Amino acid sequence: MELSLWFVILLLGTGFVAGIINTLAGGGSNLTLPALMILGLPADVANATNRLGVFMQSIVGIRGFHKKDQLPAHDLKSILIPTLMGGLVGAVAASYLPPQNLKPILLGTMILMSLVILVRPSIVFPGPLEHSQLVRESPKAWWTLFIAGLYGGFVQAGVGFVLIAAIAGGLRYDIVKANALKMFCTGAFTAVALGVFIFRGQVSWVPGVVLALATMAGAQVGVKLALKVSPGFMKWFLFLMTVAASIAAWL
Repeated sequence: MELSLWFVILLLGTGFVAGIINTLAGGGSNLTLPALMILGLPADVANATNRLGVFMQSIVGIRGFHKKDQLPAHDLKSILIPTLMGGLVGAVAASYLPPQNLKPILLGTMILMSLVILVRPSIVFPGPLEHSQLVRESPKAWWTLFIAGLYGGFVQAGVGFVLIAAIAGGLRYDIVKANALKMFCTGAFTAVALGVFIFRGQVSWVPGVVLALATMAGAQVGVKLALKVSPGFMKWFLFLMTVAASIAAWL
């Protein structure tokens, strides 16, 4: 697929901003998915192609958080198992089900997340004196992570919100460490989903690579911002991005 200069600029601009947003919270795919569809890609191909950028930005984000000692490694395996299982099931479902199923699931999830953050923020954000838990100490968290992976495998857009809710809300990690773990989980189940989509021949490589380069640059900036901003700012930023994702899903 050949890209005009205008389309390259569009992908670079939306990809860079999406990389920042996805690293800080989530919802960046609400920019990149429409951009890919403007190129003329069908919804299912755009959904598959978008995963390449998400995977590459996750690698950059993981590396950035790890260098700053903000990636808890002691429970990674237990966190990854349910998210990978869910991601595989979700990716297979997305590969075979009609594209029109994506919108109502995305919209419903984003509206629910917005309401939870606004009405009961303590469900998602732990208090300053709370301590994180291991997955084996919270069976409920295991199923929450599985559902997050299922959603992420099915439709990438907004999965960051769901993962933060599962990790910060279920395992009570602070928002910075929850973001780092979110990037790790996203990279893991996106790799699984991307493999399914590549096998099915649904990835458009030229726009996918352009988008990936932009999201990687955005993720580098996003990590630096995530380490500097206050938890209070992050709460409101997450809420505003969730509302924006709800509006994008509605439109």
